Amino acid sequence: MTVVPVAFAPSLPSLSLSDEEQDLLARLQQRFLTDLSHLDTLDAYYEGRQRMTSLGIALPPELAGLRTAIGWPQLVVDAVHERLDVEGFRYPGTEEADGTMWEVWQRNDLDSEAPHGFLDALVHGRSHIVVGSAEDSDVPLVTVESARNLVYEWDARKRAVRAALQLYTDGDDQFATLFLPDQTIELSRDGAAPWQIDNRDQHRVGWTPVLPLVNRARVHDRHGKSEITPVIRDVTDAACRAMLRMEVGAEFFSTPQRYMVGASMQDFVDADGNAKTAWETYIGRFLMLEPDADGERPEVGQFSAADPSAHTRVLEFYGRRVAEEAGLPLTYVALSSDNPSSADAIRMSTDRLVQRAKRKHRAFEGALEGAMRAALAFQKGSIPDQAQLIETIWRKPEIPTPAATTDAVVKQIEAGYLAPGSDLAGEAFGYTPLQRQRAERERKKAAGADALNAIMQRVGAAPAGQPGQAPGTAQKPVQPGGNVAGTQSLDLRSRHDIPGGG
Repeated sequence: MTVVPVAFAPSLPSLSLSDEEQDLLARLQQRFLTDLSHLDTLDAYYEGRQRMTSLGIALPPELAGLRTAIGWPQLVVDAVHERLDVEGFRYPGTEEADGTMWEVWQRNDLDSEAPHGFLDALVHGRSHIVVGSAEDSDVPLVTVESARNLVYEWDARKRAVRAALQLYTDGDDQFATLFLPDQTIELSRDGAAPWQIDNRDQHRVGWTPVLPLVNRARVHDRHGKSEITPVIRDVTDAACRAMLRMEVGAEFFSTPQRYMVGASMQDFVDADGNAKTAWETYIGRFLMLEPDADGERPEVGQFSAADPSAHTRVLEFYGRRVAEEAGLPLTYVALSSDNPSSADAIRMSTDRLVQRAKRKHRAFEGALEGAMRAALAFQKGSIPDQAQLIETIWRKPEIPTPAATTDAVVKQIEAGYLAPGSDLAGEAFGYTPLQRQRAERERKKAAGADALNAIMQRVGAAPAGQPGQAPGTAQKPVQPGGNVAGTQSLDLRSRHDIPGGG
């Protein structure tokens, strides 16, 4: 349907979509519908709801409705997701986190919302951070959006989002937001009716306020790939089939099949002549059968039950395949009865996982820092020059032992590489920026108390914070004139004799 534009004065926004905007809206809608099927598949694997395809060889058609689930895809994603924690943002040349950007982060509840975006990016290949002005606050509005309700076009030359479309519903009503570099258009419609413009916000910031969190980006593909790769999906399906075969085999193992040769249907009736059920026939441990007219007795036998260990070995093989593909320690997915490894062996086994987490830091911090710059632009009207070099502070993805960390930091301090009380030492211990600032205040408070105690001891007074004299010391008598017996004369009227005096 073609909407005829209505003529307005140049200073007023158009209340209808232009031909270019309609074409863009149609393209983004088509991409959105195309992506939904693939996103549904990834969600099913992550949540263990996938329907595997049976080969139709080992299992009869009657068992086609049975299903098994293995949580390896979720394990692959969560192992990385658990190591993605943002602790703040700082400007270049500073050690402490910036308070303004952290206020934006906290006021938008991003300490709990951002991990949702990281998780969706690992599962779907991407999620999004959207920045805009808040109606009832001076702090910009920053939200995290899923790939299930937002899609974008990428400008390869500018390495930025050219346009984005967000779709959501409320009952039968449908709503959309079209994000453009110079304006944001809010749309709505009822059912299949044409889109109507509700609001056209011409912010003219010059860039689209949508920052994608892209996982496994390529130069030619800036929409990302899931951590649940085709290899992991195929191996998971194979493992589910192996587990299903093991479940079916367990039925025959617990109740092995029997066979009879030379028996007739009349042999399987009760005393009243009624036919027995299959289960009644099976559980009869001693079958009382009479010989036939020729004196032949039926032959009774039992099939050997299948050994389930063959299936467990197959499952262990598939677990190793998943571990190799995802860079996980074998203990995460494989069946193992080995003795526990040493601490050094455990750290070495998680090295690939740690490196993958650090790669995610670099992949996601571009969008996070861009969101902070966008928030500053909405808040201050322009982006400060120093904000171009914002640095994201991540919690270290390694999980070292406290003893090993303490030993390493102490040795670096003894070697003179780190100063005692250094902020870098606190960061190595895993303390957050706020915790390190609190520790610094505590050190300064303790140092001030020590200096005051030294001064008070020189004048013969009790140490600060203690009533009376210092423990384990005797109070020296004060001589006339205010001097302490056995000490050098100190004129309290002269500030030159007090350390730091003017």
